[in-house]
Amino acid sequence: MCGRYFQYRAPAAIAAYFQAGNPLANTAPSYNRAPTQDGLVLRRHPETGARHLDPLRWGLVPRWSKDATGGARMINARSEGITERPAFRDAIWKRRCIATADGFYEWQVNGKSKQPFAVAMASGAPMPLAALWEGWRGPDGTVLRSFTIITTVATPRLAPLHERMPVILPQEAWSAWLAEEHAEPEAVLALLRPFDGAGLRVWPVGPRVGKVAENDAGLLARDPLAVVPAGLDDGGPPTLSA
Repeated sequence: MCGRYFQYRAPAAIAAYFQAGNPLANTAPSYNRAPTQDGLVLRRHPETGARHLDPLRWGLVPRWSKDATGGARMINARSEGITERPAFRDAIWKRRCIATADGFYEWQVNGKSKQPFAVAMASGAPMPLAALWEGWRGPDGTVLRSFTIITTVATPRLAPLHERMPVILPQEAWSAWLAEEHAEPEAVLALLRPFDGAGLRVWPVGPRVGKVAENDAGLLARDPLAVVPAGLDDGGPPTLSA
């Protein structure tokens, strides 16, 4: 699953990297983004076709929901059966988007203890997470736009941390995922696969990340006291490349 992620890069840099053309969204960077908080999401404008970078709430609220309280439970959508679940079966064809991140956190369970890890792109580039968005209209007429991050089985390198991981989209898949070009349903679903673990940088971080109130650059520092399996410690965060 993906229950926390970080996105601290400047919005202007994110917009430039993803070639978004709308005015910059006023969303504060976060080293510890949690469910129900706003995150920057890349979508295709239905009329102009241009890429838009907008702040949406993390935790999808289906448009048929009676209220918005269930969104906190829909932060992730399993890729398996996504075309059948009522909350996602319409959005997978009509409202695909990319949740922009600099990486995500995962916790390795070892008995009664949990060791948090950070995962980022080894290249230092932004991490494009496959996502779905939805618009829900409240009783007062206001519209809440929310999103969910799609997960798949973990790549072998990340499997020691958790059996699931978010779907990371390679750049050549963005146009098809955003429906900028035609793609058959089978081709769209084929994009929901594990990302090559060699393209990821992984390192242990301290326990402070478990508290939502903690949100500073120090959360990404390598935990010098962590004892981790071989292959799960690349030393620390990568140098940003974009």
